[in-house]
Amino acid sequence: MSNPEVFAQSIEIQATPAVVERCITDRTLMHRWLNPALYCEPVGEWSTDLGSQTKFMIQIPVIKPTLLSTVVGRRTGLVIWEFNGFFTGRDRWECQPIENGTLLLNRFEFQIPNPLVSWGFNTFARGLTKTDMQAQLNRLKCIAEEIQLGNG
Repeated sequence: MSNPEVFAQSIEIQATPAVVERCITDRTLMHRWLNPALYCEPVGEWSTDLGSQTKFMIQIPVIKPTLLSTVVGRRTGLVIWEFNGFFTGRDRWECQPIENGTLLLNRFEFQIPNPLVSWGFNTFARGLTKTDMQAQLNRLKCIAEEIQLGNG
C-alpha cells in the first residue's frame, strides 16, 4: 500500500493479555465492544486463525457497505485483518503484557480507492471514526476488566 492513512491508538487494561485477546477473538464478546452499527459475519465458521475470513458490514439502510477481511497475521496476542471493499488496508490488534495487565495497541491503516467514497469519508466520517475507535477501546477495556474480575 502506498501512503496509507494510519489511525493508531492504545489503551492500558487491567486484565491479562489472554483475557484481552479473548475479547478481540471471541465473536460474542466482539459484538459487545464494536460500534453497534458494525456487524461481523464469518465466511464459513467463525475463526481468527490465519486465512479465515469475515465480512464486516456497516448497518446503513439499503446499501450496507461491506468489507471482506482475511486474517493475514496471527500469533498469541496478535491478530491482523486485511480488508478489501470500500476501504483497503489492515487492522492490527496487539496485546503487550505490562506490569498491571495489558497494553492493547490498535493500528488501522487504510486507503480509499474510490474518490467519491474518499470525499465522503473525509467530509463526514474521519473525526467520527477516530472518536469511535477510542470508544471501542474503552468498551473493550471495560469488558476485559469485568472478565478478569470474574463478572463477565
